[in-house]
Amino acid sequence: MQRLSERQIIALILTTIIGAVVIGLGLLALSFLHVIPADYLLYMYAGVWIIGTILVTQLISSLIKRRASRLIGASNANNVAFVAQLLGYVIAFIGFFILIKVSITAALAAGGFAGLVLGLASQTVLSNVFGGIMLVFSRPYHVGDRITVSTWQYGLIAPTYPPKFFSNDFLIPGYTGQVIDITLLYTVIYTDEKVILKIPNSVMVQAAIFIHSAEEKRQVRTRYEVPKDLDPEVVIPRLKENIKKKVDVLLDEPSIKVLETTLNTYILGIDVVAKSIYEEPVRDAVLRETMKTIKEIQEEFQGKDVRENRKEIAK
Repeated sequence: MQRLSERQIIALILTTIIGAVVIGLGLLALSFLHVIPADYLLYMYAGVWIIGTILVTQLISSLIKRRASRLIGASNANNVAFVAQLLGYVIAFIGFFILIKVSITAALAAGGFAGLVLGLASQTVLSNVFGGIMLVFSRPYHVGDRITVSTWQYGLIAPTYPPKFFSNDFLIPGYTGQVIDITLLYTVIYTDEKVILKIPNSVMVQAAIFIHSAEEKRQVRTRYEVPKDLDPEVVIPRLKENIKKKVDVLLDEPSIKVLETTLNTYILGIDVVAKSIYEEPVRDAVLRETMKTIKEIQEEFQGKDVRENRKEIAK
């Protein structure tokens, strides 16, 4: 669906208001002509009012997001739009009850009973609405933030061997992406898998949320298998020096240890602390430098063996 421009939104707001006025005048004319009974006229006015007000509220909320984001930032503009949307809905329902001439006493009595019934029937929806209000005012995250959401409501089956070969001793089960909107019912996240994810606000209020930033420090572990004919006392210092020189996002000296051995190889664990949001680019740089260094050492050993063999032959 094509995104509406600001002029189109303003035109729709004016069209909705004018349309509601025209419909109201039409209903009044039909009432004078006795086509519509006078008893039903107020209810029709109330229906036009609530539909028109909700439509205008949605459009004004979208317009606020567009215009205010340039002045106060996308996150603050989203919060202002959220409050405007909430106030619009409140005004719509108050006006509805005023138009149908419901007294305060009757409204409270009916509201108590209706609130009990609706509360039981729509507690999930209401919990999302109140969750959205809490998120706007407590502001644990903002529109534009990159977050990881970990929650028990949505189980994940974490793959075991391939990622564990590279990671630390644990995996965080969660959904990672950029927050693109916070509505009355949902928080909308554009995930790292390039998919739009909508999580109910009631779930977000209870979830563990990891906030990522451009200044974030990440510890990245890379494991690399090295032939046993290369002495780790030679490989580790050389590898540490090359990684420190060539990988420019590192914040500290890399830590390299022998983690385990096989029949013909040993496995190095290369731990680095980097200034990065993502692990993969850092691991890619470390792996490239590791492969290059190991190849250089192997070529040096092969050249040394060739020279020794020539000396043996010469003797």
